[in-house]
Amino acid sequence: MKKIKLLLVDDQELIRESLAFIINTDEDIEVVGLAENGQRAIELVEKLQPTIVLMDIQMPLLNGIEATRVIKQEWPNVKIIILTTFQEVEHVIEALNLGAEGYLLKAIHPKELISGIKHVQNDGSLLSQDMVKILLKQADAHTSKEISNNGMKYKYGLTEREEQILECLAIGLSNKHISEKLFLSEGTVKNYISSIYHKLDVKDRYQAALKVRDN
Repeated sequence: MKKIKLLLVDDQELIRESLAFIINTDEDIEVVGLAENGQRAIELVEKLQPTIVLMDIQMPLLNGIEATRVIKQEWPNVKIIILTTFQEVEHVIEALNLGAEGYLLKAIHPKELISGIKHVQNDGSLLSQDMVKILLKQADAHTSKEISNNGMKYKYGLTEREEQILECLAIGLSNKHISEKLFLSEGTVKNYISSIYHKLDVKDRYQAALKVRDN
């Protein structure tokens, strides 16, 4: 695997240095630069051409959302993971709409953070379980009641069981909880979810939930 070149952006020096130390312990990732605000991040992306940017949101001069907007416009192949303590759903939606590949809380375990960086490098998308729940609850508190009424089932050719499982996905239930709720094996649930993704033309849970919201 080609070494990941990571640019770390955060306005707090202690966090920048701590994260850089942790991430550099992995032989597959090299922290090539540190930036204290969004403006500096843009300058370093142009200069260093990193593979991935780990981006804070609340920063002086230029925040992480605006920096993400510029970077994705100028260097669309640079992948961006938003890393923050803030849980406002509007930031999640805005960052993802701008093209960010992931969104994680700073409280994440270091091993999970490193694993997430590698997952994004392999063209995956990344959203913490907490963020999925927040996104889904705030996007539409009544999604599960409205799916049948908005034509999702007929528009996408979902079966009755797929519709039930989509409702469960939309309120943030795990495969295990879905299997317990609907008295199905986890393997069967996974098969249904794969079929749902195919019919909705999405790759993961939050994309499915966003499609439900948009419809």
